[in-house]
Amino acid sequence: MLLWTIIKVALGSLLANKMRSFLAMLGIIIGVGAVISMLALGAGARHQVMNRITAMGTNLLVVRPGGAQRRGVQSGSRESLTLGDAEAVLQSVPDVQALAPLVRGRAQVKYFNANTDTTIAGTSLSYLAIRGFELAKGRAFTSVEEDYAARVAVLGSAVSTQLFGERDPVGERIRVKNVNFRVIGVLKAKGDQGWFNPDDMVMVPYLTAMRRVLGQPYLDELDVQAQDAATLARVETQITSLLRKRHRIRAGADDDFHVRNQAELIEMASTVTRTFTILLGGIAGISLLVGGIGIMNIMLVTVTERTREIGVRKAIGARDRDVLSQFLIESILISGLGGILGIVLGFGVAGILSGLSDYQTVVETQSVILALAVSGSVGVFFGYYPARRAARLDPIVALRYE
Repeated sequence: MLLWTIIKVALGSLLANKMRSFLAMLGIIIGVGAVISMLALGAGARHQVMNRITAMGTNLLVVRPGGAQRRGVQSGSRESLTLGDAEAVLQSVPDVQALAPLVRGRAQVKYFNANTDTTIAGTSLSYLAIRGFELAKGRAFTSVEEDYAARVAVLGSAVSTQLFGERDPVGERIRVKNVNFRVIGVLKAKGDQGWFNPDDMVMVPYLTAMRRVLGQPYLDELDVQAQDAATLARVETQITSLLRKRHRIRAGADDDFHVRNQAELIEMASTVTRTFTILLGGIAGISLLVGGIGIMNIMLVTVTERTREIGVRKAIGARDRDVLSQFLIESILISGLGGILGIVLGFGVAGILSGLSDYQTVVETQSVILALAVSGSVGVFFGYYPARRAARLDPIVALRYE
């Protein structure tokens, strides 16, 4: 029997029992739709996490005072990083592209009768490029203003809105701990990062912050940008070696600082989101299994109903493999059509989830291909037994069946 003839007969059989065929497809439709929408949710979570990490800067190493935490206890001094350390890293580590010292604290910022409690970040001009900040208005402070501890400030978008509303704050004066600052720029919004909101801060030159606002001689952080991602591990090793030497730490003793590698953060986030995606996909995949069992059930009923037809076909020369092919193709058509409709459902559910909630969904091509492949495999796997049972019927017994 020609393949096209088998396909036409299979389609005719499915169309003759439209409701039963649809109900058989329904499990596959729901299963494929669930798999695609859940994988889209997992992929969206992964993209969201990665975007937040890369928004912090690229090829980034963050050096902070204090040793690594052990059982909830932070070892080492919190005053171990100095401006001398920053200069030494910049001059002695060849693969460092840019470096920004950072001091941070909270303070009340006032503009006439408007005020807000926000983060004061004392840093250098290079901090903007390292952390991926862009200016919405005005300018950043210059190296001369850094060296002379000028009282100039660049506002985060949230602080600008809280103090000035829709007005342009550039050129206005604000007070931070009774010190007047001239606003020279406003940063573009980056969005809340969860543990830190970069829009809710005021940036000033680091010497200004250390001497006039926070009154501390040490740094809270060194942000180091490597030449590229491939050199991150080497730069981390070189910085660690240099700072241990500068801080006179004996061999075998714990560091009084710790270095956080952005690549390690990305790898950890990828592992967590990958596990989350696999879990969601696995749960949704159970519905595909249930749909496959439904197909097997319907095909077994179909074989029983068409026993006499099978006997007639065999009596006029149909071979076992022709009967096997006929019923197997019917099963594959049910799962294949169900898979296509399931893809449409999956796109729709993913769009609804993204539109009605804060969850971002990303439907990836590989998830669609995977869902189609699985639905086809389900048709073959669960359709083979009923098809084989039909092929092995004795034609004489089949013709006698009522």
